[in-house]
Amino acid sequence: MRPKEVVRAWVAAFNAGDADRLAALYAPAAVNHQVAEEPVEGRRAIRSMFEREFAAAEMTCIVENLFEDGEWAILEWRDPLGLRGCGFFHVVNGVIVFQRGYWDKLSFLRQHGLPVPAS
Repeated sequence: MRPKEVVRAWVAAFNAGDADRLAALYAPAAVNHQVAEEPVEGRRAIRSMFEREFAAAEMTCIVENLFEDGEWAILEWRDPLGLRGCGFFHVVNGVIVFQRGYWDKLSFLRQHGLPVPAS
């Protein structure tokens, strides 16, 4: 699959809350770095991360823009509550080897009624 196709499959799996389908889109040694969090390394750890996140909050990714440049796909997204962000996906041989995402963690926590860490 081309990078845009992989990200379309990623969005479908994310919106279904399917951690197994999401994990299958990553290379075994992939890295997922949401800049508001520490990087998560490895397919199993990425699957666990999604499983925890889906248990904590109902999340939906609405695609605003999806671009492709060589081995990279760039996703600009929003959710139904108004949160916006973007993700960069490095796709090699049809699997994600690296992902970086940017979004406002404080807004996310407040929107979902989750505890805000003390600073």
